[in-house]
Amino acid sequence: MTSVYNIPVKTITNDEITLNSYQGQVLLIVNVASKCGLTPQYEGLEKLYQAKKQDGLEILAFPANNFLAQEPGSNEDIQQFCSVTYDVHFPLFAKISVAGEDKHPLYQTLINAIPERIGEGPWWKDLVDYGLTPNPKPEVLWNFEKFLINKKGEVVARFAPDITADDPRIVDAINAELAK
Repeated sequence: MTSVYNIPVKTITNDEITLNSYQGQVLLIVNVASKCGLTPQYEGLEKLYQAKKQDGLEILAFPANNFLAQEPGSNEDIQQFCSVTYDVHFPLFAKISVAGEDKHPLYQTLINAIPERIGEGPWWKDLVDYGLTPNPKPEVLWNFEKFLINKKGEVVARFAPDITADDPRIVDAINAELAK
């Protein structure tokens, strides 16, 4: 499996880093957006982060504007929104592309590692019913898709956007990785 640790990313303040500083921790990588119907998931993600950060979980949020321009703000706007509206304490990164020809290498790696999502159910049909054309597999379907990374930096699970942070499938998978 490919490790995510050496892929260059930028923090929300545009500092260039790699994910090397997260070695030995379990990561939940999420593409986020401020103006999406799923945006209230920030609340559950923060609750999960507060409950599990002492056990070694880090939630890494990557804002993306790929889906109906639902993340139009600057990095500063996003940081302020997350702080004021949802009191987010988990790390935010600079806005990236998670789909299309300009897809960030991190998301290319995540998608290549786990092409199938857990929990792909009626939500996909809801997008179609709204007249939207969701990305075909294996691409990221929408905002708030989640990738679970083990302590070695390997992608071990992928969850559909409508699978919330308190869903037993995510919680159990995180707990299993934290116990290793």
